[in-house]
Amino acid sequence: MISGFNLQPERCMRGNTMTPIAIKQYLSGRKLATLKDIAVHFRMDTDTVKPMLDLWARKGRVKKHASNLGCQKGCCKCDPATITTYEWIE
Repeated sequence: MISGFNLQPERCMRGNTMTPIAIKQYLSGRKLATLKDIAVHFRMDTDTVKPMLDLWARKGRVKKHASNLGCQKGCCKCDPATITTYEWIE
């Protein structure tokens, strides 16, 4: 603690700690988000986020939409994390 400020890393992340409940709250609030958006929100890499999303998918609460069409610009260089979306199922 320096001059009344708590500089612990988890406190500096705006409360974006990644837990299954936090992912549920984020995705249920947005309804649909790309893998990249979720990873950026929680400041994690996409490989870390996927198992949490898979947990919710196994429970039938998340549906993965994998697009094999890309972004439709024709360059075929799209990062799968930017076009793979996850939908929260109520």
